[in-house]
Amino acid sequence: MQPFTLVTPEEKIADLHRRIAATRWPGRELVTDRSQGVQLATVQELARYWTNDHDWRAFEARLNALPQFTTEIDGVGLHYVHVRSPHENALPLIMTHGWPGSIVELLGTVGPLTDPTAHGGSADDAFHLVLPSLPGYGFSGTPAELGWENGRIAQAWARLMNELGYTRYVAQGGDVGAAVTDAMGRQGPDGLLGIHVNLLAGALGIKDLLPAQSEPEKKAHEKLAAFMTDGFGYFLEQSTRPQTIGYSLLDSPIGLAAWMLDHDTDSYYKMSQAFVDKQPTGGLTRDTILDNITLYWLTGTGASAARWYWEFGRFLAAAAGHAPPPTRVPVAFTTFPDEIWAAPRSWVETVYPGVAYFHEAARGGHFAAWEEPVLFTEELRAAFRPLR
Repeated sequence: MQPFTLVTPEEKIADLHRRIAATRWPGRELVTDRSQGVQLATVQELARYWTNDHDWRAFEARLNALPQFTTEIDGVGLHYVHVRSPHENALPLIMTHGWPGSIVELLGTVGPLTDPTAHGGSADDAFHLVLPSLPGYGFSGTPAELGWENGRIAQAWARLMNELGYTRYVAQGGDVGAAVTDAMGRQGPDGLLGIHVNLLAGALGIKDLLPAQSEPEKKAHEKLAAFMTDGFGYFLEQSTRPQTIGYSLLDSPIGLAAWMLDHDTDSYYKMSQAFVDKQPTGGLTRDTILDNITLYWLTGTGASAARWYWEFGRFLAAAAGHAPPPTRVPVAFTTFPDEIWAAPRSWVETVYPGVAYFHEAARGGHFAAWEEPVLFTEELRAAFRPLR
């Protein structure tokens, strides 16, 4: 395990700015909403701010203020942030980000999770925090062979926690991280006490088995159907042709930015509002949004990150018609109201019978930890309290 410090050559930042300036812009969309894709006004304001106002060096300093390391597991170099709590009885927690996110989306939770007494909490709720970058993402290495789907990543995370000396720990994830954390819960490695997820990733494969009687259930079905018919573009492309879109993601910073913004309706409008209207939603500020996009650009990980979806697509196809193994540890779940599909309790119980903790948060969307770090922290404290 080697200490890691981010040092970005100035010429890489200058090249980024040159490429932004050389962008060939399409004409304005012919609708007043996002139904034709990411809106021109949003991306042009993002480009202006990216070139003139965004301070990558400030993010570099923020990240370097945290203990970072690299190690090799199963032939892939992995980058992770490891912050030990000042409270020695803290519970170790490994959290996994998603796409189009990175460890950027989790940084707002570091202080509240590791040092709760400095953020209005109790020392009894402290966590030692491990934030790995997924293989192919950020400062982690790119797998050179096939097979790095949820289960293999889950096994790598268990090895990482073991190598860090943690014999009792919990895991959390959303988006891609939810799928990885779900796999950890089903594998049940030694030392894993429980998991928390905030996206019901398993709903994609069993939508016909999910209850549809109550109003929340009907609404969730409508949201899931809308995603699979009108919001599925990035998922379909990355799960079938990640290499094809990769050429654009590695060559054009504006192409990369637009692709990353076009994830889900709620998050898109919140991010668009941050740029066009100068009105951020919680942690979704212009600077943190661009910190995340710039991280993808400077590390050249647009294509390698997309390949996880190719692996996941084949995992889903192979699993079709087969019930997954049961989870071997307690499962906690938080539904955030603006999630792509906000899963009601009945859906969660279908995927996780006997769910140990369920709560519907008052606000928050797909990037809950990024958008609402304080509320997200409170959920994790409550979810894992019985396991301490």
